[in-house]
Amino acid sequence: MEYILGILGPMLEGTVVTLEMFFVTIALSLPLGLLLSLARISRFKALRDIVGVYIWLFRGTPLMLQLLFVYFGLPLIPYIGIKLDDFPAAVFAFVLNYAAYFAEIFRAGIQSIDRGQYEGAKVLGMTYVQTMRRIVLPQVIKRVLPPVSNETITLVKDTSLIYVLAMNDLLRTTRAIVQRDFSTTPFIVAGVVYLLMTLVLTWGFQKLEKKYAVYDE
Repeated sequence: MEYILGILGPMLEGTVVTLEMFFVTIALSLPLGLLLSLARISRFKALRDIVGVYIWLFRGTPLMLQLLFVYFGLPLIPYIGIKLDDFPAAVFAFVLNYAAYFAEIFRAGIQSIDRGQYEGAKVLGMTYVQTMRRIVLPQVIKRVLPPVSNETITLVKDTSLIYVLAMNDLLRTTRAIVQRDFSTTPFIVAGVVYLLMTLVLTWGFQKLEKKYAVYDE
């Protein structure tokens, strides 16, 4: 127990980095994913195609590769090379990646709404924005909560990938302690921390699903 208390300090510092990455990614990728989903079903074919290629690219390549390209590859591009610090680089890659997944989730949710509801709202004199905000999106939120929950929980675990950028997140801190002390106990403690984070998220999404159950058809 004394050993666990001794390593808990640096591991909690690593957890803070992990949580910062998680919350920033969620805060930026969810609204971006919604905007991309609307563009994906737009009347403009060129816009649909561009967003389609973007989604295909970021869903079809590993997040690890995207992280490495943003951090190490962007500075090497002639004339327009961009050098980002580790945290902004990680956020940039994570947001672009998860926005692509959320875009497809939202697109499927929006297209699952019966077209008659759009027509009914139009008859009532509602604009497209009013229809989306008052009628469509509340139903979409309910329908996409399970897949969004899965992606969000996956994000908690994917944050461990930032160790490749030498960021002192929970996993990198844990590995350093294991190599220093030749003990597997830090791995167990880290596993418990990850499980607690996913437990809180699971509980939160269950509450949201109950809240939006009113939109059951």
